Amino acid sequence: MREGLRLVKPNVSLKNEYLEMVLEWKETGEELIPWSLNFDTTDFHFMIESLNGYSKGIGLPDGFVECSTYWLVNKNNKILGAIDIRHRLNEFLLFRGGHIGYGIRPSERKKGYACIMLSLALKQCEVIGISKVLITCLKNNIGSAKTIIKNRGIFESEDIDNGEFFQRYWLIYYKISNFR
Repeated sequence: MREGLRLVKPNVSLKNEYLEMVLEWKETGEELIPWSLNFDTTDFHFMIESLNGYSKGIGLPDGFVECSTYWLVNKNNKILGAIDIRHRLNEFLLFRGGHIGYGIRPSERKKGYACIMLSLALKQCEVIGISKVLITCLKNNIGSAKTIIKNRGIFESEDIDNGEFFQRYWLIYYKISNFR
């Protein structure tokens, strides 16, 4: 089941799979997370260009930081989820949003995909140069908290924002070469 799982940059060749995932999510009435799933798909090419431009700081909305978006796909190119990696933190992200936001499509939850996707994303964080990663989640999102902890997340604090309790976790990684 987990063979062939990989993160891919958003691309036009996965348009149908992406639209199916978003439709499935919308049919549940749940909020689409991460935020990148909320883009207008009317002009799919423009959406892809925008997402990929954000990783280079191109076209960012005010208050946003460079952000790389990846889709978790299986060996059949079915998109199982999405993850956003923010390259740095501004004041708001340091408080609430963190470096990473992610979500697994409703039909594929509770299968271990979130844990694998986060693990793969942490490798991308290393490539970007982020060695100390902040992730936040709502206090009542037990699955997300377990995913973060399984990836060596260390609970830092709990706070409240807009009436919602959320938790903050840090994941710290050191390359083996740092110990030579």
